[in-house]
Amino acid sequence: MDAIMQPRPTVAAPLLDEREQHFRITGPITGLKLFLRYLPPTSGADYAHGTVLYVHGGTFPSALSIAHRFDGRSWRDELCAAGYDVWGLDFHGFGASDPYPEMADPADAHAPLGRADTATRQLEATVRFILGHTGAPRLSLVAHSWGAIVAARFAAECPNLVDRLVFFGPIARRPKQAEPARFPAWRIVTLADQWERFTADVPVGGPPVLSRRHFEAWGEAYLDGDPESRTRLPAGVNVPSGPWQDIADADAHAGELGYDLAGIRAPVAIIRGEWDSLSTEADAQWLFDALTASPLKRYVKIARNAPDASRSGPLRVVP
Repeated sequence: MDAIMQPRPTVAAPLLDEREQHFRITGPITGLKLFLRYLPPTSGADYAHGTVLYVHGGTFPSALSIAHRFDGRSWRDELCAAGYDVWGLDFHGFGASDPYPEMADPADAHAPLGRADTATRQLEATVRFILGHTGAPRLSLVAHSWGAIVAARFAAECPNLVDRLVFFGPIARRPKQAEPARFPAWRIVTLADQWERFTADVPVGGPPVLSRRHFEAWGEAYLDGDPESRTRLPAGVNVPSGPWQDIADADAHAGELGYDLAGIRAPVAIIRGEWDSLSTEADAQWLFDALTASPLKRYVKIARNAPDASRSGPLRVVP
């Protein structure tokens, strides 16, 4: 079989911190394990704020997002320093979770893998495991991009398990421009694809939100997450296409996002960067207004710091 058609094997995840703990748990798909990483609050934190679970977006897992350190500091480190227990989930087909068996087949042999309905069941299994493990009655979710679709679905379906929600760069309503693209079961995402994603919503002429220096280091770690990545030309990581299909459908159907915004009854914070385009701001405002049952809503923009665009001030989740 051609190298590009090999599935991404399960990855052995290195510890990203000496205090980090790893768990492989049973999920909703028979025979497959989900990978979780956990980091306790930093010693000396003022007081315990609760438990946070990070829900990643559609192309890279927890190690490359909340847990990745830029110049020695990660978003996870900030949360732990503030007194939070911080967990990260890798959905099937990402990071150190087992890949879908269908990823061994040609991409056009199956429908997109890992769509939001399937991912929601994985998130539910994860939340129930964490609550059982810790004894906490509920936890907070921090969700990035496509992950906000999954987190929102889960929060509407299991409101008693969710304390608060943070949506970072969430998928929201967008004007319909064309019929949705149709994606195969999986796809290869290259470093060029990732760079384009990081710069897509930056205003024309604006500097990127991630410096090339930081991106190059991040990119090597990204390729390390798939043992087959460097056998491809260009090098790239095999990921499920379900998130791409969910986003394409949301774009095409203008507000039909696959989840019930009115069903979310937890406090919600929507986070975006001031570098995002005005259309993105309008999307986020629409999402804010649609959260009619949330008892407390906040819409926050992260400021850009010069001269290094990737050194934006850290986001602190305030209880």
